[in-house]
Amino acid sequence: MADSTAFTTENLRTVALVGHGAAGKTMLAEQLLAKSGMIGAPGSVERGTTVSDYDPQEKAALHSLRSSVLHCDVAGPNGSVTRIHLIDTPGYPDFIGQSIGALDAVETAAVVVSATGGIELVTRRMMDWAKSRNLCRMIIVNKIDHDNIDLPRLLDQLQEAFGPEVLPINLPAGGGSRVIDCFDHDTGEADFLSVAEVHRKVMEQIVEVDDAAMEKYLEEGAVDPSTLHAPLEKALREGHIIPVCFVSARTGAGVQDLLDVMVRHLPHPGEGNPPLLVKGEGDAAQSFRAEPDPNKHVVAHVFKVVNDPYVGKIGVFRVHQGRIGKDTQLFVGDSKKAFKVAHPMVLQGKDMVEVSQLVPGDIGAVAKVEDIVFDCVLHDSHDEDFVRMKPLDFPRPMFGWAIEPKRRGDEGRISEVLNKIAAEDPTLAIEHDAAQNETVMRGLSDLHLRSVLERMSQQYKLEVTTRPPRVPYRETINAPAEGHARHKKQTGGAGQFGEVFLRVEPLGRGQGFEFVDQVKGGVIPFNLIPAVEKGVREVLATGYVAGYPLQDLRVTVYDGKHHPVDSKEVAFVAAGRKAMLDALAKARPIVLEPIVNIEIVVPDSAMGDITGDLSSRRGQVTGTDNLAGGMMVVKGVVPLSELDGYAGRLKAMTQGHGSYSMELSHYEMVPPNVQMQLANDFKSRRKEAEED
Repeated sequence: MADSTAFTTENLRTVALVGHGAAGKTMLAEQLLAKSGMIGAPGSVERGTTVSDYDPQEKAALHSLRSSVLHCDVAGPNGSVTRIHLIDTPGYPDFIGQSIGALDAVETAAVVVSATGGIELVTRRMMDWAKSRNLCRMIIVNKIDHDNIDLPRLLDQLQEAFGPEVLPINLPAGGGSRVIDCFDHDTGEADFLSVAEVHRKVMEQIVEVDDAAMEKYLEEGAVDPSTLHAPLEKALREGHIIPVCFVSARTGAGVQDLLDVMVRHLPHPGEGNPPLLVKGEGDAAQSFRAEPDPNKHVVAHVFKVVNDPYVGKIGVFRVHQGRIGKDTQLFVGDSKKAFKVAHPMVLQGKDMVEVSQLVPGDIGAVAKVEDIVFDCVLHDSHDEDFVRMKPLDFPRPMFGWAIEPKRRGDEGRISEVLNKIAAEDPTLAIEHDAAQNETVMRGLSDLHLRSVLERMSQQYKLEVTTRPPRVPYRETINAPAEGHARHKKQTGGAGQFGEVFLRVEPLGRGQGFEFVDQVKGGVIPFNLIPAVEKGVREVLATGYVAGYPLQDLRVTVYDGKHHPVDSKEVAFVAAGRKAMLDALAKARPIVLEPIVNIEIVVPDSAMGDITGDLSSRRGQVTGTDNLAGGMMVVKGVVPLSELDGYAGRLKAMTQGHGSYSMELSHYEMVPPNVQMQLANDFKSRRKEAEED
């Protein structure tokens, strides 16, 4: 490995290998490491010997669960060395959060497509996410030596899905045993297409973004490819060309050519589009342009956090500006407390290699800095407003399990362990519902959450039980009513006395709760009104019909009585609670259920099944939109209670090509039969509790 001081920003490349599961990203990374001499020979996913998938869970699963940071040092013909920072990412939708997070660390997203699998769900998603982050994009078609593949048809499909700017810059030859460069050359025998024709199309696509190059091409009918570096970089930045390379990660065919493409044609950090940084907060936030200058203040973005059982917390970051060396003082976000970088490092899978410095474009790491969190910005100066990365649009975690410890005494550890794991995964959410008295872990799928449970068990020795989370029903009233209660208690000494008259009335959906004091004449002393409200709120929390919190109502206290000696807070808390229960009994209380907006992305061939399924679950379709590549979006509203197990149903209806997102829309009254069932369940639970 070359010494870190040998690298400047100009001889760095940053590439994320993204794409659908089983496309061969990890084996491609192994081949890139081997061809560049970083390892002796490619490892094996099946034998668990790859540099990327070093975690025991990944070895058992035979696929990536988390992103892995690697680097290749590639020697050039003139003695120069180019370092390619690679991020090997998970491909299955269940673990897509790590892949999305990696996009802010690179200039180029290399979308790996399997020649046997074609364009799959994550292929489309990563192309869209990379475009939204202004990244240069390239496509790597893997498995070109496999049987029963149709590469011409796949190339046509790629161009149909992602545009005519998708153009091959090399072609497979010899039945996929090698590739022919179509950028520098216009002759040769490829397995399909004409090398000369592909060369011409690539040249014409590139010169379109540069007037001088276009003029020369029109005058002379050709252009020297070696003069097109600047136009090519511009075409990549603008998405005017999405180059396609062909490889076989199994045999290594085309991998050396791919390394050459990365070194020669992909932008270095000074040439790529600037990172999407903003300065300031809220509406006052403005775009901030980081300059890849090692002599300016440090700006580095943490895109990955690892809680290692031996090393502790590791923050993995991309340097966008400035230089980080040993003993550099850095701040985390808007913190005023600096930490010292004792050991700047680069990663090679699980191995951490200490380096002397990190410059703009480097992907580095620091260990044992507890303040570091995912998506924070590291910097060395508070001279400017707080700088942060424009937020990424992660899929919302919707699949949930309520969890409880198997062993008594582990209640406190659950929160600690879950927070550590959630700190690494932006698509894992931990919620504690006080009203339901349950902790809910939400992720992207059943598989996603099972991997979390497995890690809790293996790494943290914490065993839990799971069950479906309770639906967050609510209660309200349908009519105004009045309530009255007198609390009187004599115990031999000072007694308790309080009397309350109040009125309840319904509010509109989503308006919450209002408490109004209309007491006149001091019949209830002003210092005891909060006690009345406390009693009312106790009933709001515990519900009336089925034990769910009450909302969307106004409570007005308008009269009462007090005793100069016996009236105290406890008396008016009790009177307020009893008066509230009295009013609710007459106010036609009802149970409300959450209604969610849902958006489902599916192949258009599955639309009928999707709309029929929604209708059968009390849902309504509110609209549809067509997408490229034979996909469409179905929008609708549906009760949350009807979506239990929906991820599995959607997978079955779409053969794994569907995805969905949802958000709370509003609450509506449940059907009478559902309310009756919920009320009966509540009575049964209350009776059991009283007997206990």
